[in-house]
Amino acid sequence: MKKQTYSCGLDAAVDVVGGKWKALILWALHYGALRFGELNRRVSGISEKMLIQQLREMESYGLVHREVYHQVPPKVEYSLTEFGHSLNTALIPLGEWGEIHMETIEALPRP
Repeated sequence: MKKQTYSCGLDAAVDVVGGKWKALILWALHYGALRFGELNRRVSGISEKMLIQQLREMESYGLVHREVYHQVPPKVEYSLTEFGHSLNTALIPLGEWGEIHMETIEALPRP
């Protein structure tokens, strides 16, 4: 696999958290581990297929930990790693900015 190079820190960060769903998944896991169904309910509008895809990608980045409990019925929980928590902490000011400016953003014309 070819090593990725970035032009700046923002470029690297956006590569890891880019897309519509990753930040929402990170935020849903902010307060603790969740099973797949709980996570699917908390991330409104995401399909199961997309959630699986995003979780796998986030796991490969080291943001999310997948814990499999070998029991009947099977149980799987997702939680943030320390790396994932650090990214969530970095996203908090962005979320606060969005809250402050939500009305302005909602009123913007869309292309």
